[in-house]
Amino acid sequence: MNGISNIFIKKKILIYGFGKSGISSFNFLKKKNQVYIFDDNNKIPSDKYYKKSKISFNQINKINFDLVILSPGINSKNCKLKKFLKKNSKNIYTDLDIFYSFYKNRCITITGTNGKSTTCQLLYQVLKEQKYDVRLAGNIGFPILSIKKVKKKTIFVIEASSYQLEYSKLFKSKYGAIINISSDHLERHGTLNNYISAKFKLIKNQKKGSITFVNKHDNYIQTKIKNEKFNSKIINVNTILNKKFVEKFKNDYFRSASNIENLSFVVKFAKIFDVDEKNLVKAIKKFKGLNYRQQIIFKKKNISIINDSKSTSYASSIEMLKKKDNIYWLIGGIPKKGDKFSLSNDYCENIKGYIFGNNQKKFLFDLKKKIKVRSFRNLKSALDNLFKDLKKENNSKKIILFSPAAASFDSFQNFEDRGIYFNNLIKNYINAK
Repeated sequence: MNGISNIFIKKKILIYGFGKSGISSFNFLKKKNQVYIFDDNNKIPSDKYYKKSKISFNQINKINFDLVILSPGINSKNCKLKKFLKKNSKNIYTDLDIFYSFYKNRCITITGTNGKSTTCQLLYQVLKEQKYDVRLAGNIGFPILSIKKVKKKTIFVIEASSYQLEYSKLFKSKYGAIINISSDHLERHGTLNNYISAKFKLIKNQKKGSITFVNKHDNYIQTKIKNEKFNSKIINVNTILNKKFVEKFKNDYFRSASNIENLSFVVKFAKIFDVDEKNLVKAIKKFKGLNYRQQIIFKKKNISIINDSKSTSYASSIEMLKKKDNIYWLIGGIPKKGDKFSLSNDYCENIKGYIFGNNQKKFLFDLKKKIKVRSFRNLKSALDNLFKDLKKENNSKKIILFSPAAASFDSFQNFEDRGIYFNNLIKNYINAK
């Protein structure tokens, strides 16, 4: 542990937001600090330690807090404590800051709009194949402060969202990557420039001697690099890999351009960490991808069904739409602010769109001039009609693509919940045949 100039000891600390990261922050800090808890939705577990530390809205201004640990899911400009946060902005930190204050392990931090989780998971498996003591943490679902039995040699692969980076003040990572940037989370960040700046805090906070890989072909990233100076070494990654190189892994998962992009960054990190080529090939061959991310859930003869529930924007769906097969695209949910459909007309002839849910107007407006679309009340109704259409058509290869290009919160708890629901619909249909 790195206790030098540690500001997270013997303090009065408010943890605001009590999801996974809030709980792990409380458990980590409670022995050496006086820790209080506040959550907008009052979702505090019944554990006696949590109950004792929970405070009400009226108590907030009566306590002189030294620090505030803000959960990434809290929008500081639109929450119950927005006035309090504005007043105490200099004292706001994150679980990443706490981690950095206590540990000095080697870290690889990966951010970007699309592909963060897949890249982190693949890199984790490659380093594990090389027998490194490696841990996967961050936005991928494992809060950084929940990781146990950390040793000096432990390497962290961290997925960082724009929300986490935006609030962090102390966190630095020796190794980093910005995979790509497209318009996203504007409802939170306000403007695309704000969103890009949040991502670039990863590089801006780095020291000399640090290394960050960036996408050579991403215009937003390249423009930012040309216009600003950074302390760390920035290396451009060619995300268009040689076909023969990709084929040696014998893994169908790496046929889409987006997954090849993820792979290109992993290969770069593998070289830095001296991963033996045999171990690299072995790990990538075994990689099956993550659930609900371009996941093939059914394949038979000329029909493939892909569950890409993680897709929450057009940009995250487009690579899957570039396949030359006949695509039956299921799309719907809460559209992202400022999102634009930029697929060229060359690919649109083979796509039929099935729009579902209550937010159909934007999708109809964006897509009707490019692809044939129909709209339906809900996902089940859209899928029922899709299968009816399939029976009428004798196309060669067909792909049913569930890639909603929108947030899931209109009808589901999260993209996992949405993905499970789609899988069950497909399972019921197949069993009924």
